[in-house]
Amino acid sequence: MNRTYHLYSLLAIGVFFSFFSTLGFVPLFDLDEGAFSEATREMLQSGNYLTTYLDGNLRFDKPILIYWFQALSVKIFGLNEFALRFPSALSASFWVLATFLFVKRFFNIQSAFLASFFMICSLQITIIAKAAIADALLNLFIALSMFSIYKLYQTKKSKFIYLTYIFVALGTLTKGPVAILIPLVVSFIFFAFKMEIKFWFKSVFNPKALGVFFLIATPWYILEYIDQGQKFIDGFFLKHNLERFDEAMEGHYGSFLYYIPVLLIGLLPFSYLILRVFVKFKDIIKNDLFLFLFIWFLFVFIFFSFSGTKLPHYIIYGYTPLFILGAIFYDLKVKSFWTVFPSVMLYMILLILPLIFFIGGVDMIQDEFAKEILKESLVLFDFKYFVILIVASLLSFILIKSNWTNYTKLLITGLMFIGVINFLILPLVANAKQMPIKEAALLAKKNNYQVKMYRINTPSFVFYMQQLSKKGKLESGDIVFTKVNRLKNIKKYDIIYQKRGVALIKVKEID
Repeated sequence: MNRTYHLYSLLAIGVFFSFFSTLGFVPLFDLDEGAFSEATREMLQSGNYLTTYLDGNLRFDKPILIYWFQALSVKIFGLNEFALRFPSALSASFWVLATFLFVKRFFNIQSAFLASFFMICSLQITIIAKAAIADALLNLFIALSMFSIYKLYQTKKSKFIYLTYIFVALGTLTKGPVAILIPLVVSFIFFAFKMEIKFWFKSVFNPKALGVFFLIATPWYILEYIDQGQKFIDGFFLKHNLERFDEAMEGHYGSFLYYIPVLLIGLLPFSYLILRVFVKFKDIIKNDLFLFLFIWFLFVFIFFSFSGTKLPHYIIYGYTPLFILGAIFYDLKVKSFWTVFPSVMLYMILLILPLIFFIGGVDMIQDEFAKEILKESLVLFDFKYFVILIVASLLSFILIKSNWTNYTKLLITGLMFIGVINFLILPLVANAKQMPIKEAALLAKKNNYQVKMYRINTPSFVFYMQQLSKKGKLESGDIVFTKVNRLKNIKKYDIIYQKRGVALIKVKEID
């Protein structure tokens, strides 16, 4: 009982520090956080809770559910970063809880704790869990639908068909067809492998379950089509779903091997402990649950590897089974070096990178905008930054050499990693990249400027300014927000605000 209480306490502490503790500490990140947050602000301002707009233009990127949750949170907590990120942190917490209960049901509390702890500490999860976007909510519904499918396979109880369809419907309201595709294809492959394809068809085409799905998922889609017609079909289904798979959108492309380094980095600090499950392939195919989890991950990995548009967070849809398998196959005898070393490597890289730029300058960077940001951001790599990373590295080396159990080393490594990422790295990146945008927007809001955006896509600026940007070609007298490397295109101007790659100016003369 006492040990169980300690495990629950550790998970609660981990969830708080990983998901909630810094929700309102840093500005919204562009593009996605800024876009979702501004669309929610415009929804609240207009009172139109059906169709989303971004800077006055139709936004068909995602369905409606996350906007509703963000709007509700804003009504409770006010219009701020905490409120807009809170639904994601809450969704991620339920995602952890669902994983814990699922693993506990089929294995034991020790494995349930490890799977949940791997999730809480994972680099990509600790970032996505407090991002004001749809992905934490979607991953919750994908996980719940997949857990229900396996329970259906095991028990053959019809209630799990209905639960699956409820979660798939909610996922469809969160991010669209991907919430249907993953459970549908993975379950088909698994049931076919187990020679139960007849039961699969009977379950999938259950009339009552389909009725539940359509009752939950389709009303918004129907109303949106009635409201926007063909623009909705073209914008949501064709552009942001079919075209996203067929070709790279917004420059997000990569090779078939794109997600291999994403996995290695995204699963830090426990990449080795989790990915070593692949050497257990013979054991995996002999166990129904292991096989189901493995198919789940493998389909996500292969599908998005073939997708034209590649973004790091797509692979997260297949992380839940990796966390579970990693926990089940965790070996207490594994060398402590592999428990601690991956995080040490990251700390060392984070120590060395700014030194490279200090010594060699920033001219090695090709992107002019990134160069401007980094040039003025080197000052942020202060004494505190280096001390924290050196201390974290030294403590990690001490852990490797200590006589503590591997389990203790794992816990300390994970909690220390959460602290470094959330209290040092993310605030630094936010201050370098996003704080100047927020400051410029607040200045524009204070002076009631009507601002034009010129060759820059930072929706967080519009959010913090709390008014739509001015449209049209640049003219003399315009107040303009842009990147500093775009200023060469404007003949004469007065600088109102300039910092780390962005500028708010008043145009005096156009070429």
